[in-house]
Amino acid sequence: MFMPRLLLFLSVLLIAGSSVRAQSPDTVFLEELTWTELRDLVRSGKTTILVPIGGTEQNGPHMALGKHNLRVRYLSEKIARTLGNALVAPVIAYVPEGAIDPPTSHMRFPGTITVPEEAFDKTLEYAARSFKLAGFRDIVFLGDHGGYQKDEKTVAGRLDKEWAATPVRVHATEEYYRASESGFAGLLNSKGYSEGEIGVHAGLADTSLTLAVDPRLVRTDRLQSSAQSDDGVRGDPHRARAELGQLGVELIVARTVDAIRKAAAHH
Repeated sequence: MFMPRLLLFLSVLLIAGSSVRAQSPDTVFLEELTWTELRDLVRSGKTTILVPIGGTEQNGPHMALGKHNLRVRYLSEKIARTLGNALVAPVIAYVPEGAIDPPTSHMRFPGTITVPEEAFDKTLEYAARSFKLAGFRDIVFLGDHGGYQKDEKTVAGRLDKEWAATPVRVHATEEYYRASESGFAGLLNSKGYSEGEIGVHAGLADTSLTLAVDPRLVRTDRLQSSAQSDDGVRGDPHRARAELGQLGVELIVARTVDAIRKAAAHH
């Protein structure tokens, strides 16, 4: 009686162990997968890869330098899970932010990191080439910053021309950025907030969206209008709220998912 029970117990353990080993983690982030898990997910139909592009720059005295990076990662996860057939690449955090000597644009503020446009373009290009090699068919650039939208289009156009005879396409999904900027701004304007308050950088819209994504990135005791100072803020964030930002999250995810599906269907 003892041996049959022991054998049954060992069999159950082996089956349970095999099941644990075969089960992929509940993640859409490529960097959290093993190479065999990634291979199997691509073979099962997850053939869209989202490439989140952020940037490390000043965001006023009230918002962390990594705002773009953490925000685009958060939103990309939501977009990928909504699509159902997508994974998310590591965030590209080093982007063109201006000149160093003399410093221009955001480079006038400590903590901003810049790279030449040619280096950035090559990073996008070789990321896409890597994903093509891994079996992805739709490679989607999602840029959280306005300064490099043209670079995304340039790289996507060049690779699409080269890969015209293959099933692989690169999509510079501008709707992501349009939704986060003009789309969200229009929504806030319809609720009675002025364009000056909404702003274009670190104002009401930008700060509210970041509060919804990760409130740790915002120093709420430093929210203020910056009309009298050159502190990197273009707007008035003092009425920023996570509830407003959540409206932006929903808008960006919905519009981006729709744009990606249409682009993939057209392809």
